[in-house]
Amino acid sequence: MQVEELKKHANNVRKNILTAVYSGQSGHPGGSLSAADILTYLYFEVMDINEDNVKGIDRDRFVLSKGHITPALYSVFAEKGFLSEEDIKTFRKFGSKLQGHPNMNYIDAVDMSTGSLGQGVSTAVGMAIANKLDNNKHRIFTLLGDGECQEGEVWEAAMAASHYGLDNITFMVDCNHLQIDGKVEDVMNVYPLDKKFEAFGFEVVKAYGHDFDDIKAAFDYALSVKRKPACILWNTTKGKGVSFMEDQAGWHGKAPNKEQYEQAMAELEGNE
Repeated sequence: MQVEELKKHANNVRKNILTAVYSGQSGHPGGSLSAADILTYLYFEVMDINEDNVKGIDRDRFVLSKGHITPALYSVFAEKGFLSEEDIKTFRKFGSKLQGHPNMNYIDAVDMSTGSLGQGVSTAVGMAIANKLDNNKHRIFTLLGDGECQEGEVWEAAMAASHYGLDNITFMVDCNHLQIDGKVEDVMNVYPLDKKFEAFGFEVVKAYGHDFDDIKAAFDYALSVKRKPACILWNTTKGKGVSFMEDQAGWHGKAPNKEQYEQAMAELEGNE
């Protein structure tokens, strides 16, 4: 797929992120927007997943360990055809299958119900071990937040992935440097993440998470790693694509009002 086409998909994803959070008047736009380009590339260029195999076992799997950024995940699903545009408008409403955290009982494309930070990556490691045991050649991908890396369970999972030589799993960290209480470095510094993952036995690659050429190169390298797990550290901007949300911790978990929603949509429509 050409870069311009990927950019169009990612822009649509961003618009649906805003529509979801605005419609529900609840949710997490900042971290969803920072991950939009990464998830777009993952689902359109990397993972073996489509409408024909989404309900089956014989495909790649993705675990959203930073489970609060469902606006991004659901918006990618809509772009792939797993959900409708109308579904997006039901986000976090009573009776909707699009709840604030992903639920595998409601949506076929959701591979793990996640919420409590650190648990998603642990289950992803379990999936990778199971694939090894079953001789299933498909891969497991998981996305964490840099703030999430403050959880000890993340490092227990990393230790297991390295111990078992899981070259069929790719850890990804959305390094936007912000969490709900402010800067990650101020709340509980986790950096340097590259040195820490390397110390746990990972092959680490750093890339800019808003450039599709850089994203491609990072995935190509990570997928070539053998006999140990790979970790991609994505340098991103929280709220990317909406000027007044960019690099603002206050937009971690807040819905825009009507005026803000219209301004944000106008900015994104200007990118088309």
